[in-house]
Amino acid sequence: MQVEHSLRALDAHYQAMPPVAAMQLRIAGYDGDALTLEAPLALHVNDKGCAFGGSLVSLLTLVSWGLVTLHVQQSGLDADVFVADSEVRYLAPLFADLRAQARIAEGASWDGFIATLRERGRARTTLVATVPLPDGGVATTFRARYVAIARKRG
Repeated sequence: MQVEHSLRALDAHYQAMPPVAAMQLRIAGYDGDALTLEAPLALHVNDKGCAFGGSLVSLLTLVSWGLVTLHVQQSGLDADVFVADSEVRYLAPLFADLRAQARIAEGASWDGFIATLRERGRARTTLVATVPLPDGGVATTFRARYVAIARKRG
């Protein structure tokens, strides 16, 4: 599946979920290895004037889910993708627009994930994602396992 088409389909999927549409996130980049999403701070601000923790973890969950979804689609498979578990660390407050980037965890491979999904109809992988600070530091880190389950046809 062509990358542009995959990104449009992913964006449409995000926008079809009312809570996600309300976040006003946008796909800011995809290079085959990493996916980046952005969202305006003004919609995600807490009582301290910085990014709301729930918004940060939501964006991190969505960017990681989106990256798995893109790899499944681009492999030509039809599967549902679910987050199985996650761990988030809030390291510093973010007083800027939200930007999250996800990639597959070290030691994991897309080829192995897709091969397992093809063979067994189910596969899992681990992703890592971060929200950077404007000065180059890190506001939030995220590590999660995602599961893809092939859809039954017919």
